[in-house]
Amino acid sequence: MDWSDLRIFLAIAREGTLGAAARKIGQTQPTMGRRLRALETALGQTLFQRTADGFVLTDEGAAVLRHAERIEDEALALERQASGATTQLDGLLRLSSSDWFGTVMLSPVIAAFGKRHPAVTVELLTDARLYSLPRREADLVFRIKPFSEPEVISRRLLHIPYALYGKKGSKPPRAGDGSGVRVVTMNAEFADMPDAVWLKRMLPNADVASRSNNRQVQAELCANGGGLAVLPRPLGDSDRRLVALDIGTPPPGRDTHVGYHRDLKRLARLRALLDLVIEQLAEPRS
Repeated sequence: MDWSDLRIFLAIAREGTLGAAARKIGQTQPTMGRRLRALETALGQTLFQRTADGFVLTDEGAAVLRHAERIEDEALALERQASGATTQLDGLLRLSSSDWFGTVMLSPVIAAFGKRHPAVTVELLTDARLYSLPRREADLVFRIKPFSEPEVISRRLLHIPYALYGKKGSKPPRAGDGSGVRVVTMNAEFADMPDAVWLKRMLPNADVASRSNNRQVQAELCANGGGLAVLPRPLGDSDRRLVALDIGTPPPGRDTHVGYHRDLKRLARLRALLDLVIEQLAEPRS
């Protein structure tokens, strides 16, 4: 058995089709099919049932999957350990954060870091997906939820206050139930976020003009008169088209946490970037 074929097997199991798996790992579809057949021949088992909707694991394939994932975990651990031993300030750092936090908070820090360490390439991923630190999908992750993974080193970075915003020239809505007010809020998947709950409680009868899971989209909608929106203050205050509105009780803020895998604690380029992030963004620890 060629051990590299397990990587192809894992990609097909996760993506469900040869085409998607090939794009995932940068192989051609014929090569993927040929290597899968070679693996099945070597093991003497049929690992997938071929269906009109894609590849479905057989019972034998499911058993192989468990072993393959453990092998992958060990290979990734070895890669992290080797990376962690590197002290040279060059190479790639992959960061993950929300859209607005990456734009408003991290971009200036990354630019300053690039001037200090021009041989390091920083890749910033901004979307709603939670990237995995153990699987090296990202090296440094910023998010509002604390990290629970035992292999992740993390800390609370700072508290972000939020405010209700309207288009410049807007007046705070009158006290009451929000009737006649149009709002921009989170989509249904994130309806339980504290700011969305606050907005619903403070203006229960407001008309929902639009929804988005992207804070920058919400800010644009608000700035163009699409409705009032609850935004992080660093984002809202940086847009001169917006004005913060006081309706008596401010919306709840959120903490931001930063984390990285413990195997990378000696990676010099990560340490240097994290030190700069803490220097420029973190609140002093009491």
